[in-house]
Formats: sequence, structure tokens, C-alpha cells
Amino acid sequence: MHKYFDRDLSWLKFNGRVLEEAANPAVPLLERIKFLAIYSSNLDEFYRVRMPVLRALRKIGEKKSNDIDAEKQEDLLQKASDMILAQQNHFGHLLTTQLIPQLRERKIELLYNQSIPQQLQQEVSSYFLAEVLAFLQPVYLKDSGSFFPENNKLYFLVELEEEGKEKLVLLNVPSESLPRFYSLKADDTQYICFLDDVIRTNMDKLFRKAEVKNCYSFKITRDAELDIKDEYPGDLSEQIERQLAKRDQGYATRFLYQADMPMRIIDALSNFLNLNKPTAVEGGRYHNLKDFSSLPISGGDLSYPKWPAAAVADVSTEEPLIDVISKKDLLVSTPYQSYDMVLRFFNEAANNPDVEEISVTLYRVASDSRIVNALISGAKNGKKVRVVVELKARFDEANNLRWAKKMKAAGVDIIYSVTALKVHAKIALVKTRKNDRTQYSGLLATGNFNEGTARFYTDHILFTTSHKLLREMELLFIFLAKREKPSKENFIKFEHLLVAQFNLQDCFLEMIDREIANAKNGLPASIVIKMNNLEETDMIKRLYKASQAGVKVQLIVRSICRLIPGVSNFSENITVTRIVDRYLEHGRVFLFENNGMPELYMGSADWMNRNIHNRIEVCFPVLDEAVKQQVIDLINLQLKDNVQAVSIDSNLNDVKPPAGTEMVRSQEAIYNYLNSKM
Repeated sequence: MHKYFDRDLSWLKFNGRVLEEAANPAVPLLERIKFLAIYSSNLDEFYRVRMPVLRALRKIGEKKSNDIDAEKQEDLLQKASDMILAQQNHFGHLLTTQLIPQLRERKIELLYNQSIPQQLQQEVSSYFLAEVLAFLQPVYLKDSGSFFPENNKLYFLVELEEEGKEKLVLLNVPSESLPRFYSLKADDTQYICFLDDVIRTNMDKLFRKAEVKNCYSFKITRDAELDIKDEYPGDLSEQIERQLAKRDQGYATRFLYQADMPMRIIDALSNFLNLNKPTAVEGGRYHNLKDFSSLPISGGDLSYPKWPAAAVADVSTEEPLIDVISKKDLLVSTPYQSYDMVLRFFNEAANNPDVEEISVTLYRVASDSRIVNALISGAKNGKKVRVVVELKARFDEANNLRWAKKMKAAGVDIIYSVTALKVHAKIALVKTRKNDRTQYSGLLATGNFNEGTARFYTDHILFTTSHKLLREMELLFIFLAKREKPSKENFIKFEHLLVAQFNLQDCFLEMIDREIANAKNGLPASIVIKMNNLEETDMIKRLYKASQAGVKVQLIVRSICRLIPGVSNFSENITVTRIVDRYLEHGRVFLFENNGMPELYMGSADWMNRNIHNRIEVCFPVLDEAVKQQVIDLINLQLKDNVQAVSIDSNLNDVKPPAGTEMVRSQEAIYNYLNSKM
């Protein structure tokens, strides 16, 4: 029996669960289409991040490495490909047989695999000539070329006949510069056509001296240049690195092409682009359907009903927030509650004359970050502002670097993390001097300080003046400023915070062991954990051990889960729940029964190899009893979800929970619960 699910198949199953929301008739129509967009975006990332690793593992296996079984890796690659193909077919079926017809019933005609109606062509041609033509840059194929298709950008391969000769031309589809969809009205119907079809329909106006014979769409997905050391430990990491080191910059991992493209043209295109045997995938007429997220459709019942973010109870605007949280800890649970409290914390700190220092970690920064602007104002107002910026945050490197340069120019002390050790912690500290006394106030969060993602990521932010937590946070900032890796010489003994590279894994293992001991002694013993991903095998082994000792273990895991639940005499006391709904579940919560004296932690760390072994993460105890009870209430609502939740069985299948006497949709229940606290 296998002891662990494969991480990639588990992740693909999660993406399949996202796709199922597009099939859910209870979800508003436009939101169903947006779930298609999320699925498509996720799959692009899989080909960028995971497919290079699967291919590398297979090559290692072919060399009979001791670490890798070649047959198993070949089988895994095939299973992943088969799963993706089945999902893609389901995607197309949902779109063409359900969603587009339902749009049509509302007099919205999404022109998918359809010609643009004759009565619209004059207006579409005018749009093409005035707006689109300026962005088109044809490249003629010759025997060889240096054209480099950018990652996940859209292209056409156009077959022309000019003066009796065939010519092949590459043509960009400028969806990064122009809207992917063009909307126009006629006959009381809204017509929406793809930018792709605007170009196809008017290609004769671009190639006026040639006859357009055929036009085929394609795109290239490229390796995300991931740091394998962030994903795999030890010798295996080095082996994969050696495989991926052979690639060219931006190694192509997928060549997605229109299914009716002739083989001779596929070969010519592959040779011209120097494609080194990427995964060739037949696709439809359109790619990058993640752009469905920007479909120009509006209408009240087409989208989720509005859930205006609730204010936090008992917080006055008449006194500084620092003074408010000096009386009691506060918790903000986004997006149910307003993120304005977080913005206010940084804004007031930047302008409070008593504030001397502000320190914060930034992992993913909003593109128009008001938090960063507050930090810049703080520096210009004479505060010592120290910001740990993670430049290795995948896909956000350029944005983070841009903001880091801007902050540094304003006088902010910028600290970059050391090589191969990401700082993923979500913490902020403010030091205030008042009446010759230093006071601490701070934020500890489960998600990034990013006001953009806070609108649709469910996270928790704790506001506290707890000296024992914040003094340890200050020690961590001092350590990070030295830009050193943890070692015996600089080891910090944290007593309250759990910090990866120092004590996080050991402390979590000790808490699991305590529950095991309690169960063996006939005492109450249970564990409830909510996280995004569960992969690290030492942690999983200990949870298996807890199950075998009789500890009830309830897991809420959004995506990757390598733990196999529900196996008799092995993991029968473990359940795994997955929730997919209008918001992205993102918070990490760890609850241990502790013989009737519950101990609750929250924080930034999933139980992944990378989080535990290659990052600085911070988890923190929730000490305030009122806040603790509130978090427990929220987790209990999620465990009762029988509408948007599924359970994962021992075969990695999703199982819908029984309906029960009361239907509980946890995100709606949490929203109502928090509003009742106002």
C-alpha cells in the first residue's frame, strides 16, 4: 500500500474540483465562467512549474537512479497527462453545451468557434483598423530563425499564398495590450467576439498582396525557472537541478496548438522555433481561456450577491489604533471583514510622532500598494523603516523589485533574503516611545500584506501588543537584517513564536505527540488543522501515528494533500476536507485539544518541504480567549460545510458529504457570523 498520494496528481485533482464549480448550477452564470478561467490559469502554472519536474524525474529514472523508479515516473507522467486531457474535455463540454447556451438565453452571444455575423463585420473591421492593426507584428518563417515566442502569449501561424508561392508567417495576438474580447450590440443582443477572431476576420487587410489560405492558433508555455531546492531535499534536488540546467532559458514545457494544424506545419514551426521536444498538446481554436475572467458581461444575478465587508466591532476612529489594541487583541478575517484596519495600522504608524520604528516582511506586494506608500511616508517622516522584501516570490519578482527600489530611494532600509532561503513570514512590528517607555504593537497574519488579494483570499490578521510575542518578533527582524542562514552560532530560542528553521517543526511534532500521549491515557485528544498544502512526510507520518493512537484528526486542505485518509488500522481516524467557493481558502490554523485546554496557532506555514525546510515562516499562538473562541467557531463552521465541501477518500476521489438536516455553506455562514458580531 502506498503511504502517500502523489503531490502532482493531488494538485490536479484540486484543479478538477475548481472545474466542477463551473458545472455547479447553484453558482451564478458569470461566476461559473470565471471558474473556467481559474482552472485555465492554474493549468498554465502547472505546466510552468510542475511539468518540467515530472519530465526531469522521468529522465533521472531512465538512468536507473536509486532515488527514482523509472517505470513509476513514466506512469505518473502518463496519469497526469490523462487527467489533464479528461479535464480539458470536460471544460469544453461545459462551455459549449451549458454556459454558452445559457448566455444565449439572456441575449448574450459569445462567438465561440463561430464566424462574426455579417451585420457586425463593418464595425469589427473599423475596430481592427483603428485599434488592433497597430499592435500586429508579422514574422516570416524561413529555414531558421531567432524568434522567441514569449511564455503563454498568443500567436497565429498563418499560411499565405503570394505570387504562387506558399509562405508561413507568425503573427502575434496582442491580448496583453488590448482587451481579449470585443463587445458590440445588434438586434437587442450583446455579441462578444474574441480578439483572435477580430484579427482572423480582417487578416486580408494586413496581408493585402497575398491570399490567406489558413490560420492556426498556438502558444508556448515555458518553464518558470523554479528553484528545485525549494521543492526537494538532498541528493534528489541536485539530480533534478542537473537535468534542468541543460535547458535553455525559458525551456518550453508545452506546445499547445490548434488541433487541425497539419503535421508538416507543426514540424516547420517546431524547427523554426527550436522547440526541444516540449509536451505537444492538441487544443482548440482559442487558448488562454483564463481571460474569461475579464469577459465584458454584467448583471445582478449573473454574479454572486454582494457581501459588503463588515467593520470590526468596538473599534473607534476617535482614538489611535495602537491605543485600541493595547486594551485587547483584535482579529480581522478577510475578506469578510474590511482590510481598512490593516491599512489604518500602517497609515497611523507612518504619521504618529511617537512611532520610532516600523518593521515588516513583504512577500507579494500589491501593484498599487497603499501599504508600501505608507512605509515610504513613514521613512520621509523620520521613522526608521525596515522592510524585508522577498525577491524570489514566484511570478512577483519584478513587482517586488520595483517597489523595493522605490522604497530604498525614499530612505527605507531594504533587506533582501539570503539565497535559497525565502522569507514567507507575514509579520509587522511598530515601536513607539511614549513617556520614556518603549511600547510594541504588531500584526501577525496568515496571508500577505496585500490589499489586492485581501478582497478574495480568506485570511486572518491578529493585532496585538503582547510583549512576549512582539519581543520575539523583534529578535527575528534583527536576525533577518544580518542576512545569515540559521546556524548553531546564531540560533534563537523562541519560546512563543514558531519559526521555521528554528523551532517550528519540532514544536508541531511535540504538540502532536502530546495528543498521542493523551489519547493513550484515555484523555480527550483531537487535532484540527487548516492549511493550503500538506506534503512534508515527517509531519504526515506523525499524523498517521496520531490516528493509530486514537486521536481524531480533522484536516481542511485546499489543494495538495499527500496524506491518505480513511485507511483501516492506519489512518482511519483522519478526515480531509476541501472547500472551494467564491473566496480562495488561504488561512492556516492549527488547533490542539490539549486535554480540554485548547491550544490554537495560526500563521504563514503550510506543511510543505519548502515551507518547513527552506523558508522563514512564522506561526503564532492565539492567547486572547475571545479571539481564540472566534477562530474555533469559524473552523467549526467549515467542518460542518455540506454544500461547498468535499471529503477526499483513500483513492483520492472527492466525496460529497451527506446533506443532513441543515445545509451549511461555510463561507456564507462565516460572513453572517462575523456580521452578527458588529
